Amino acid sequence: MTTDAVGGVWRYSLDLARELAAGGDCLMLAGLGPHPSVEQVREVQSFATLAWLETPPDWMTFDEGALDRFPDELQALATAFAADLVHLNAPAQAARIDLPCPVVVVSHSCVVTWLQAVRGQAVAAEWAWQEDRNRAGFDRVGAVVSPSRSHAAMLETCYGPIARLSIVHNSAQPGPVGSHRDAFALAAARWWDEGKNAKVLDAAAAIAEWPVYAAGPLDRADGQRACLDHCVTLGPVGHAEVRRLMARAGIFVSPSIYEPFGLAALEAALSGAPLVLADIATYREIWDGAAMFFDMHDPHALAQRISQLARDADLRHQFGRRAARRARQFSPQAQATAMREIYARAAMAVVGH
Repeated sequence: MTTDAVGGVWRYSLDLARELAAGGDCLMLAGLGPHPSVEQVREVQSFATLAWLETPPDWMTFDEGALDRFPDELQALATAFAADLVHLNAPAQAARIDLPCPVVVVSHSCVVTWLQAVRGQAVAAEWAWQEDRNRAGFDRVGAVVSPSRSHAAMLETCYGPIARLSIVHNSAQPGPVGSHRDAFALAAARWWDEGKNAKVLDAAAAIAEWPVYAAGPLDRADGQRACLDHCVTLGPVGHAEVRRLMARAGIFVSPSIYEPFGLAALEAALSGAPLVLADIATYREIWDGAAMFFDMHDPHALAQRISQLARDADLRHQFGRRAARRARQFSPQAQATAMREIYARAAMAVVGH
């Protein structure tokens, strides 16, 4: 299973791999991009083998040629590991591979759908190779998985019909549950990403009844930066500490414009935090009836939701219970079961071919 140590794919791949290993599967995680921390490596080694490749993730390079070595790297690793199945966590990785075993790809996000959702634009010329590689990857594998129906619909809007496309919602491990909640709203994201909508969050923080804590990096190595002048900025925070903050926060907020699933909202809900979410298709699909929503472009609407909950403890408890109840539907066991079924279908297709 491919992964990277930078974004949400790391958490996704570890949680799924851990559950698959608990069911008897033997796993190797093949990482791309910046190397993981000592803590990250230690966590993986408790249930899987970890290898690191030289190829960068497609979304971290402007040079298509930097991806050319990936098929040979993957082939060598799959052969050495005697892999029965390869699970790729980016469709571009499948574009030029030639493996004897079944291949499944999960589309967590991509530049093409990001541009469509965040800016309402088609992919720019300098990123056209990304669209071509993703399309080639979809066509080459035995199964394609999307973490939500709404993201699947966006994929087909951007790329056209995709054969063998299935929906398997993400999951998250249970975390700490707060016995006492403090008077602040928490948001957690990579804030340099325009799709996380830092401007609306910061404008809302200036007028909301409670302070808004923002966990996550403001800067990206290539110079992208978000400015949060009115939030209490916590900077990059380890995953375990974010989960502890979620258990303390009186409210969890996500203003994201683009979320193919939204793991942070699920983790916050598992802690029992009431959710205030941008009114986007993904969040409606997963949290309708279990969260409060606001117009993603309107900071006053977000501030109003925060203040409404801040003034009403009973309402916070009600929405916290609703969120926790909904979150339990997205269990690691259910996700692993669904993925095993897809793996089996992909394997049968290879045998039949």
